[in-house]
Amino acid sequence: MDEQNWYQSAPFQLAASTFRLAAPLVFAAMGGLLSERAGVINIALEGFMLMGAFAAAVGANHFADPWMGALIAGGVGAAFASIYAVFVIQYRANQIVAGTAMNFLAAGLTPFFCKILFDVSGSTPTLPIAVRFGSEPIWGAWILLALLAWLWRSTSVGLWIRFAGEHPQALDAAGIQVNRIRWASVAASGVLAGLAGATLSVCLSSSFSRSMTAGRGFMALAAVIFGKWRPVPTALACLLFGFLDAVQMRLQGVQIGGVGVPVQFIQILPYIATVIVLAGFIGKSRAPRSLGLPFEKV
Repeated sequence: MDEQNWYQSAPFQLAASTFRLAAPLVFAAMGGLLSERAGVINIALEGFMLMGAFAAAVGANHFADPWMGALIAGGVGAAFASIYAVFVIQYRANQIVAGTAMNFLAAGLTPFFCKILFDVSGSTPTLPIAVRFGSEPIWGAWILLALLAWLWRSTSVGLWIRFAGEHPQALDAAGIQVNRIRWASVAASGVLAGLAGATLSVCLSSSFSRSMTAGRGFMALAAVIFGKWRPVPTALACLLFGFLDAVQMRLQGVQIGGVGVPVQFIQILPYIATVIVLAGFIGKSRAPRSLGLPFEKV
């Protein structure tokens, strides 16, 4: 098989689709990992991603530059995450309830601002190819993984983040402000989730559409649990979900015994896998000891 035919072969195309579809999950999962290892439950990843996807599409459309779109997406994600941090860190709100509220807020704000800016509530204008990313976010996701793995193992910042979620009292006794570490981790999770959204709207798609995240924030959180709150296993779980997503796209239109399988049954495969992963592995994974517990200085 010559080189050109290899690039066009089904295995290569499936592998390429897997890495493309896994990229936004890797960005979001790394953000969730930072937040949860610091002790803050982050089911608001879905909302952060949705706001980032919208901001990236608007920014890329306005400036005719995908990099500006990604920059704006990261900033909007950080701002949205900071609002979440105010409630759960400063005011010690229930993190599950606050995260759910942030998801609902994002789901309502995006069509509202879309209507104001473009006089439609469903989607933003289609971006030309020149204003979209090529493979940059896919490479960026794996560069991010390498940087985060290095941060985790070789820097004091990684140690502080882990202690903020495991032994915050010990970290406080060492003179490190626990809540400051948690604030920074949650804000960073917003930046990364915003970049995940930008990957969806400016790379994998050509515009923002309503609810385009389609549960990927929850899938990223499932990958964090499946990966036992460690960077590399979490990224591998994202690859698994990306592979299942790529498979379901290729199976659409398949027939069994001459009868077409309803597309809805094919599309739910990644979500069924997510439920199975959570049901089968959540009991075997040990979460950070102080996850979800507000820090109180003694």
